Amino acid sequence: MVNARKRNHFWKKATPYLMIAPVIIYYALFWLRPVLVLVFDSFTAAGGGFTFQNFALVLQDPSFWPAVRNTTIIVVFSVTLEFIVAMLLAFLINAKFPGSSAFLFIAMIPMALPAMAVAAMWQTGLTAHGWLNSLLYYLGFLEQGQKIYYLTGSDVKNLILIILVDAWTVIPSVMIILLAGLQNFPEEAKEAGYLFGGNVWTVTRRITLPMLKPTIQTAVILRLIAAIQIWLIIVMLFGFNRLPALVERVVYYTDQVPGLTYSYQLAASYTILVSVVVTIAALAFLQVSGAFKRNAGDIR
Repeated sequence: MVNARKRNHFWKKATPYLMIAPVIIYYALFWLRPVLVLVFDSFTAAGGGFTFQNFALVLQDPSFWPAVRNTTIIVVFSVTLEFIVAMLLAFLINAKFPGSSAFLFIAMIPMALPAMAVAAMWQTGLTAHGWLNSLLYYLGFLEQGQKIYYLTGSDVKNLILIILVDAWTVIPSVMIILLAGLQNFPEEAKEAGYLFGGNVWTVTRRITLPMLKPTIQTAVILRLIAAIQIWLIIVMLFGFNRLPALVERVVYYTDQVPGLTYSYQLAASYTILVSVVVTIAALAFLQVSGAFKRNAGDIR
């Protein structure tokens, strides 16, 4: 009787761990192990042995600082633009105007397209003889034989183009997160704001946005992480090296120049640096937004 009770107690305690064991094993084999191998390789010289030389080579790479600059510009302006537009669209759809469901369906189409399809679509559209110039011609904005060369010009112009294409792709996903938060918003809070004399702007600024803060944080952090990792659109539109970015460098040293002595080590070191940048950016945003202070207050 005592042994049966002990066995039942053991299985009661062990059942939750057994339930999550497949997930832990999966992550250990297909996520944790590759991560540890990559970290190890980033500190391993091409001939073997521990070294910091790989990171020194990354810092000496002529494309490193341009990649940092371009990634920073894309992140700052892309995330800001996407958040503002997505927030406005979320408020608009949440108002449930006639046809809002159809508008939501149309707005979500870019989100359903694979990244490669989006890159290929804009690659064929932004060439001199692409569909975008043809569309502008048929709409009367261009004359016969007139072309707009979208993929030429300065880095500033090219970065603006990347930001706009990325925004077109990502705004729907940010909008869905914000819309979900708005649809779960307690109407009583807004009604109380109007009851005490607030107008639409006051209620939105002092009640809606503060209560929507956790949803906003989730949307911005996810978008921040994804923006740092932009590379496919850049490569499809401009190729390698013309507009370097951090993850673009990882792919470059992995797939384009695998024969170099230090190519794999450079790719591994770039990957570690990108991971550090993503972590720091996410933590910095949480610190600035006050998430840590709020969580500390909840614990107390």
